[in-house]
Amino acid sequence: MRVLIVDDDALIRDSLKLLLELEPDFRVAGLAANGQEAIDLCRQELPDLVLMDIRMPVLDGVLGTKKLKELYPGLPVVVLTTFRDEEYIKEALKNGASGYILKSQPADSIIESLRAVAKGNIVLERDVATSLSAMLPEDNRADLSRYSLTEREAEVLALVGQGQSNREIAEELYLSEGTVRNYVTALLEKLNLRDRTQLAIFYVKNFAP
Repeated sequence: MRVLIVDDDALIRDSLKLLLELEPDFRVAGLAANGQEAIDLCRQELPDLVLMDIRMPVLDGVLGTKKLKELYPGLPVVVLTTFRDEEYIKEALKNGASGYILKSQPADSIIESLRAVAKGNIVLERDVATSLSAMLPEDNRADLSRYSLTEREAEVLALVGQGQSNREIAEELYLSEGTVRNYVTALLEKLNLRDRTQLAIFYVKNFAP
């Protein structure tokens, strides 16, 4: 997996580069100091994933994520952030980020989070995800009974909330990926949510143990 690292702190960029290059399944596609450099490098290198800092000069991680997702809708962008950046995290997720990694996380946790996103998962830290419930429409922060979800839909919602990809959900529930996609679409409609990230936040906010 080829990863583009974007951070205005050279020490963090170099540290992340060293960390990723220790793993046999990672390769660093490039280093960028801001969102604009990330866009330029993506055109040249076509990475598999972008690890994007939030607070940067020239073009920050929120707008950088937005522009990258407009240019490359299928390119996963993971935000690199701190607990203090709650509003930035919320905006980055709205703009299509596949989750976030806290700068305080251990190295092995960062690696596993990136692997999870590469498989199509959403990466949400529970404490932050709970506080991001403002991303949800006001009328759907209640219990599942009002939405008439089937038992299977509730199972799929829980697995999305746990960060699993469609393929992983399909394997766990013995369904096809197409059937799982249909369930996810039905959940978005019933819960009046926009995307998979909102589904995950909805579950974490209301039902995660």
